[in-house]
Amino acid sequence: MQQLLDEYIQPIFDNPLLAAKNDSAVFPVTAGQLAFTTDSYVVKPLFFPGGDIGKLAVCGTLNDLAMSGAKPLYLTCSLILEEGFALKDLRRILTSMQETAVSAGVQIVTGDTKVVEHGKADGIYINTAGVGILDTEKTLNTKAIQADDVIIINSDLGRHGLAVMLEREGFDFEHHIHSDCADLSSLVNDLMQADIKIHCMRDLTRGGLASTLIELAVSAKLAFEIQQAAIPVHDDVRSLCEILGFDPLYIANEGCFALCVPASHAKQTLKVMHRHPLGKQATIIGQVKQAIEQEGYVSLITEFGIARGLDLLSGEQLPRIC
Repeated sequence: MQQLLDEYIQPIFDNPLLAAKNDSAVFPVTAGQLAFTTDSYVVKPLFFPGGDIGKLAVCGTLNDLAMSGAKPLYLTCSLILEEGFALKDLRRILTSMQETAVSAGVQIVTGDTKVVEHGKADGIYINTAGVGILDTEKTLNTKAIQADDVIIINSDLGRHGLAVMLEREGFDFEHHIHSDCADLSSLVNDLMQADIKIHCMRDLTRGGLASTLIELAVSAKLAFEIQQAAIPVHDDVRSLCEILGFDPLYIANEGCFALCVPASHAKQTLKVMHRHPLGKQATIIGQVKQAIEQEGYVSLITEFGIARGLDLLSGEQLPRIC
């Protein structure tokens, strides 16, 4: 274990806080509020078009911090390794984590490593936690959502879930689908610096857009209405969903988020987002309304002008995608 730490983990994640080799990382913070999050990643396969479990773990944690309006500062990394896991794959995953963290301007400062018996862990599981700081006292949550807010998303839907599934199942479809796995914190930071009155943000991971909006609407006790024609979906994603019987509204994303802002701030919001590489497709997909008959109701206006209600999935559409 010491050899593993000395030859692989610490050299790749090298930074002064980690080099102290304490059980806890000690770091300074400036005035403001701290945000803290943690998540675990068990994706299968470990490597997929557009990313891998390491990049996914870092981006997922950075995005969870960003959705609260926080600027990410530090991450932890805990590994559960299966006995016999290839060291070349471990190095590739750790390097991917470090490159993603460095690109985001954060450090991986502490963690843990455990090894379990062969056949007990699908190679590797990763747990990450993140600490970020909020420079503002504004609270972004579902209680801040108001009727007449507009709903905006930054990118097209469904690429991550389908990329992982196609790689896992080995489907021989001709396609150009790569995971949208990406760090959204810099785009969110641009929005926060622009002093836009954001009421709530949420990344569209498990359950996709539909499940996320239902959760927001239920918590806010309001109704959401979205326009199918306004929702961007990659042509290959749309075609494969039709073939395989999936609905892109429910497929997981790892570089896509929704935000609710007052209609008066919509133009400025889109202007800021369009300047960022991860926001070039940003568009208004719907609006928030007072609940008339049912709180938490989300309706989809189809391309034929027909309204239909969206429901939560009774199960997981695509398992092991994060």
